[in-house]
Amino acid sequence: MTAITRILNSFVFWGAWIIIPVLMEILPALGSVLLLLHRRRKTRAKGEMTYFPEITLLIPVYNSEDTLFRCIASVNDSSYPNSSIRIFLVNNQGTDDSFSVFARCQHEFPDLKMQWLNTEQGKSRALNMALYNSEGKYIINIDSDGILEKHALKNIVRKFEADEELDCQTGAILTNPSLIGKTKSLILNLVQRLEYMEYAQAFLAGRSYASETNSVYTLSGAFSAFRKSAILDSRMYNTETVSEDTHITFQMRYLKHERIEVCEDALFLVDPIESLDKLYTQRQRWQRGSLEVAKMFGGKSLRITKAFSDVNTRTLLYDHTFAFPRMIWYLAMFCLQAMQYSPTVIFYSVLVIFALYILVAYLYFLSASHFLRVNGDLRKYYRRHFWCVALLPAYNFCLFFVRFAGIINSISTDSAWRTRSFSEEWKDFCSVAAGILKKPVNLRNRIYRFFNYSDESAETDSGESSL
Repeated sequence: MTAITRILNSFVFWGAWIIIPVLMEILPALGSVLLLLHRRRKTRAKGEMTYFPEITLLIPVYNSEDTLFRCIASVNDSSYPNSSIRIFLVNNQGTDDSFSVFARCQHEFPDLKMQWLNTEQGKSRALNMALYNSEGKYIINIDSDGILEKHALKNIVRKFEADEELDCQTGAILTNPSLIGKTKSLILNLVQRLEYMEYAQAFLAGRSYASETNSVYTLSGAFSAFRKSAILDSRMYNTETVSEDTHITFQMRYLKHERIEVCEDALFLVDPIESLDKLYTQRQRWQRGSLEVAKMFGGKSLRITKAFSDVNTRTLLYDHTFAFPRMIWYLAMFCLQAMQYSPTVIFYSVLVIFALYILVAYLYFLSASHFLRVNGDLRKYYRRHFWCVALLPAYNFCLFFVRFAGIINSISTDSAWRTRSFSEEWKDFCSVAAGILKKPVNLRNRIYRFFNYSDESAETDSGESSL
């Protein structure tokens, strides 16, 4: 019986640490590498495009005065002819002078057909209004705080033209390396470099693998593209969630049964995260949006039996079931000694799990490096930062706490684009903690005053009696 107990305890201990990451991360990473090798064998030369169908770019604008010019300039400088591009800039209750930037762009880029639309109904309704006014064969959404790689538009349209059954794609999002170098804070600079590596591996390896298995969870709102006939036949952008890009993805998958793919050679560069507070609110918003959309499309259909067949069920199991027990194991390390585990066993188990995650990160590094051949400069920057890969497991571990906070806030607060920053929540936490700590101190002071008052009264009475 003792031997059986030891075996079961050992299985539970090592299983919680190793089996979950092996099933959920190691195997997909290996699959990604095998997929890359398979694609290399079947890759064939791409011919030059001779026909450029008309496309419509939808660019939401919200206080984009500092970034809008660079965004439109990247469209003008792209290899897709301006004569086949129409741009709708949808201003969503902005308070800065973005319109003057639009006017400047009209003067600087006279060949671009641009139209400014004002709306006061939120981002989703703004996008829907632009969709109703759109023309052309394909609708492409890009954010106003990013820039297109020179051949991004041509590559994403070429993939549409090569496959008439493909109706929706997402481009590959990277952060802009030239802006990372301008950050003076050492900590923020490191976080921005890790963010660059994270994005590259997420889109060029993780989502590339998901694309091959038709399990892409989200068409990135920063750069996504649709066949116009398909998106106008949908329910359009939803106004009841902060994650309208995930909602339109689920519409395409579950309502229209469309295949969703990633175009790895269509790159879009966004600004790196501005601060740790921005990173905190961004990831919480993503987490909230994921849960909101999962609930809208899940309902009673979410069953454990669909863990391997349904993208929504599988993602929820990984993101909200398997990920957090692993996080709790880290927090519980200090309690394991009380369960008769030696410090040596605990140390080596931590070492093993981090080694496995680093292995995963380097497998993804190889895949992403291959796809970045579309742009030599971005590829060189990525390869120069190979050392960052070893830090990605620790970076992702920290983000688990942010995602967990996002789940808690999703339960306790209403949906809103503006979420509380880490600094605001930390300030409130300190205030509440200080109030809790003051209670025993106040109780101690009251007890102290009570007994001192009794002693002083006794001394006074004794003095009066002697007189």
